[in-house]
Amino acid sequence: MAAGDSRTRELSSRESAEIDRSIRAAEALCRFEFSVFVGAVEGDSRVYAQRLHASLVAPARSILLLVDPTARVIEVVTGTEVRRHLTDREVELAVLQLESAFAEGDFVGGLTRGIAMLAEHARPQHTLHAGS
Repeated sequence: MAAGDSRTRELSSRESAEIDRSIRAAEALCRFEFSVFVGAVEGDSRVYAQRLHASLVAPARSILLLVDPTARVIEVVTGTEVRRHLTDREVELAVLQLESAFAEGDFVGGLTRGIAMLAEHARPQHTLHAGS
């Protein structure tokens, strides 16, 4: 998880640990890598998020969640392998969950629930095949 500069909401060590736990649980569930950036965005938020995502170790297997609390911006960037399992509509639903929690003042809870929702939707579905 990356943290932003002093112009944005600072996370306590307890909050950071809670978010880290939710990231580890999400990664275990869906087997994709999660990165969370909370901080000020430089320039266009989508371009900034895509640049951060491209710099990850395994961008094709990664989900980047960017939140700029000051600008009230949320961006989700998914890698090519992730997109086989996670639809744009499912990402939109997770973003709505984040926005709703943030509006209620529950920043960390919103992040942890949004991460969990993305992981649940990104989890590969196992198909049973019946022999004929």
